[in-house]
Amino acid sequence: MKTSKYRAVPLTAGLVLAVVTAAVPAAAQSHHAPTAQRVTLTNADNGRSVALAAGDDVSVTLTGYRSQGLNYTWSIPRSSAPDVLHRTAGGTTPTGSASGVLHADHLGVATITGTRHCRPDPGRICPGAVLLWKVTAEVK
Repeated sequence: MKTSKYRAVPLTAGLVLAVVTAAVPAAAQSHHAPTAQRVTLTNADNGRSVALAAGDDVSVTLTGYRSQGLNYTWSIPRSSAPDVLHRTAGGTTPTGSASGVLHADHLGVATITGTRHCRPDPGRICPGAVLLWKVTAEVK
């Protein structure tokens, strides 16, 4: 009786393995779908160009600062072409920093921009300059 019990185990395991292997489609066994990427941009990326694929995300963090009674604050990053690259999140902080996440939807070119303004403390005067931060994004 023990001999028939041991002979059945390898046969059963082989059948289970054959069923599991057959249940996985051939395409899933040999091909991995590309995954979306996240590109991170900061103040230092001003003037840069980036290449994206549809489905990718761009995370932008622009850091504000304070110097000699002047607060330099950023606007929330935005896209020039929301049909190509649209903002899914964004906000500012009390320290003047701003951030945003943009999602690549369709093929095309979009410019991501943010502006830095000066906010003076009482009794201070800001210089008149406004800084434009800009990155060109091409969704291929």
